[in-house]
Amino acid sequence: MNPSTTLPFDASMTVGACVANAPQTARILEELQIDFCCGGHRTLAEACAEKGIKEDALITRLVEATKEIADDSQTGWRRASATELCDHIEQTHHAFLRRELPRLSDLVDKVAQAHGDRHPEAVEVRTVFGELRAELEPHMLKEEGILFPAIRQLEQSETLPSLPFETVDNPIRMMEHEHDAAGDALKRIRQLTHDFQAPSDACPTWHVMLDGLRHLETDLHQHIHKENNLLFPNAQRLEAACQSN
Repeated sequence: MNPSTTLPFDASMTVGACVANAPQTARILEELQIDFCCGGHRTLAEACAEKGIKEDALITRLVEATKEIADDSQTGWRRASATELCDHIEQTHHAFLRRELPRLSDLVDKVAQAHGDRHPEAVEVRTVFGELRAELEPHMLKEEGILFPAIRQLEQSETLPSLPFETVDNPIRMMEHEHDAAGDALKRIRQLTHDFQAPSDACPTWHVMLDGLRHLETDLHQHIHKENNLLFPNAQRLEAACQSN
């Protein structure tokens, strides 16, 4: 994108479309705690009403953001094939989760054990994170073993191939439901950690834990956005095209 180019925004645009068209706007939405992954179907007007933000002020900031040089690594995914997106999600976001989830489990457990008597919220963080991990690990296996291979097959076929489910809509609905649950867990962790701010008596491990949880939230927001707003609609279009042939 040319640095002087701006994109049109209006209050009826969905949050997901906003980030899909201009990935650099994600930082603004994250700053305002506007969910662009699981909540990507909402319009900017609805998001502003929920957060008590003036629509004109937000749209002005979004337009200003598009004047900046776009991150090609993010912008390119809107034009990527379904297979390229599946590969990228597995190699980048799934790999990140497989690396970080065990590490963060150790950290939240250490913090809860050391500080849980004075900070019961640390114990709840451990509980919520444990539930999140228990949801994400089988979720990735279902995507890698069932949904993503089917999407790759749809992209390679001219007519509808034999799939292990009636329609791609069925596993997509399941994945989106699990994304919603992950989004709720992230919001709860952010609440419990006071927006990832350590208390005055926090030990170094607590600070490391918060940094890891913050990065987990950021990566999961991008991960879910790419699936909900880019990959899944692409898969549905591919299936429709195969059915029409």
